[in-house]
Amino acid sequence: AVTLPPPFRLVVLDEVDSTNSEARRRAEAGEPEGALILARRQSAGRGRRGRRWHSPEGNLYMSLLLRPEQPPGDAARLSFVAIVSLADAVGELTSGDLDMALKWPNDLLVNGRKCAGMLLESATAGRGRLAWLVIGIGVNLASHPAGMPWPATDLAREGAAGPTPLGLAEAFARRFLRWRSVWRRRGFAPVRRAWIARAAGLGKPLVVRTETETVHGVFSGLAPDGALLLDRGGAVRRFDAGDVFPVGA
Repeated sequence: AVTLPPPFRLVVLDEVDSTNSEARRRAEAGEPEGALILARRQSAGRGRRGRRWHSPEGNLYMSLLLRPEQPPGDAARLSFVAIVSLADAVGELTSGDLDMALKWPNDLLVNGRKCAGMLLESATAGRGRLAWLVIGIGVNLASHPAGMPWPATDLAREGAAGPTPLGLAEAFARRFLRWRSVWRRRGFAPVRRAWIARAAGLGKPLVVRTETETVHGVFSGLAPDGALLLDRGGAVRRFDAGDVFPVGA
């Protein structure tokens, strides 16, 4: 049995086009905050920039519906709250034995390979506030795709076959409530510090690819609002969006 802390409500589906699409439909139909939608399979799972998300049974596919009633820029920080929470949850269920790192903006790496990712989608209401925010999360528990831009892995391959989709969803919900409370009471700084403590490639050469350019530099940290900071010979440039890769990838 899985018991989620309030206000989470668990919805488990055998198959859906994507959990984010289902969460969007429910948000637009007026469902309140807290629906945590899991699917055993997705027929049209997707990642960032419209990339297909490989979705066989055995992995975790879930989306959390929130109604933060905040400006989009502020609510974007919730992606960092979510990925820090996910890393804590995976660490809890694997006894902290995995070599985990966080790749900007919201990927989880295990032994340098991508094991989990997130997709945020939202709609705005009046007065520059969000009507709803959906955080989609995919975690490779039992299998992973090949031929990805960043090499992938799964927990079973890395010797951590214990976590189940429902068990990890429960652990994530508890951690997310804790970190969201920290963010609300103390601001983004504690979340930022927790993210930086697990940052992949900090202080090392990095390539940032946006829709219009490819930029080389040294990953020097996170701005106070979560933007990536890239040191280019003493001139620091910030990025609010993009894909990051180690030099030579």
